[in-house]
Amino acid sequence: MLIAGGGTGGHVVPALAIARELRDTHGAEVRFVGTARGLETRLVPEAGFPLELIKVGQLKNVSLATRARTIFDLPLGVLRCVELLRSFRPNVVVGVGGYASGPAMMAAILLRVPTLAFEPNAVPGLANRLVGKHVNAAAVNLEETTKYFRNARVTGTPVRPEFFAIAPKIAGQPKRLLVFGASQGARVLNETMPKIMGRLLKKFPELTVVHQTGARHGQTTSAAYVHAGIGFERLTVTPYLDDMAAEFAAADLILCRGGASSVAEVAAAGRAAVLIPFPQAADDHQRKNAEAFVAAGAAELIVEAELTEERLLGVLSGLLADDRRRIEMGQRARALAHPGAVREIAGIAAGLAS
Repeated sequence: MLIAGGGTGGHVVPALAIARELRDTHGAEVRFVGTARGLETRLVPEAGFPLELIKVGQLKNVSLATRARTIFDLPLGVLRCVELLRSFRPNVVVGVGGYASGPAMMAAILLRVPTLAFEPNAVPGLANRLVGKHVNAAAVNLEETTKYFRNARVTGTPVRPEFFAIAPKIAGQPKRLLVFGASQGARVLNETMPKIMGRLLKKFPELTVVHQTGARHGQTTSAAYVHAGIGFERLTVTPYLDDMAAEFAAADLILCRGGASSVAEVAAAGRAAVLIPFPQAADDHQRKNAEAFVAAGAAELIVEAELTEERLLGVLSGLLADDRRRIEMGQRARALAHPGAVREIAGIAAGLAS
């Protein structure tokens, strides 16, 4: 099997889960194709899988010069992938979206190698939209995404088993708020939370808060809390969280972005969430992910352009004060989860191979 794509954790983390399942359950030899700019350069070798790199850039939300370079590099990327396919001779190519996915899937379609597209977002990225009607099969996270692909099946997004083992929260216990902005952090959360934290902690005397800032914003966010006069007795500020499943288990309410991995983990854990999508995400897919959760009654959505201190404080306070609504939102979130996602996706790939 050849797994193509990456860039963000939302692409790489599910791809690694699929790779492990293909290797461990189906005995597959798995290789990855990615680019030097994505998280795959670190995460894939750490997981023990070979990684081939191709040169391909961005087409969305970039300057005209960058787009021109990408268009020039794209045929070279496809030719490089043709070489890789002829050398490795995979039975199936799995495209997970991201920079390298498009060229690899195009090469596979040209060579008539069976293809499986995986799409975790409500609206596919450019790479999957380009090949969606030409792939042999697709695995998607949400029903509304099936229209973009041939032979699409709603499988959900792979999430680590520890998230599904998290027990429901019980009303009447001291509350905990978990704030995070994915691996890079979220500037809007890092800047806004210190401004409202004093009032939030005063309003809920037993509340504790864990705020993951991202690697580049740890010191500045901690300094902002200190400047606002917030102590760290009930507040933890950290660049990283090593055990996210444990943090989700301890949390009553989660404040985060709307990335595919984040919302899939919210669903698996069965936790209420306030989602503030990253507005520059390609095709505004984070907002569409969040809207699907709102439609199911599983989350609150605040558009970043409409975010104010008072709005955020009001939404968080309302949910922390309402045990019944918060617990019901968590139940509705869990109804969106797919515990067997990785087995089903790997099974589709294995079926194409046979």
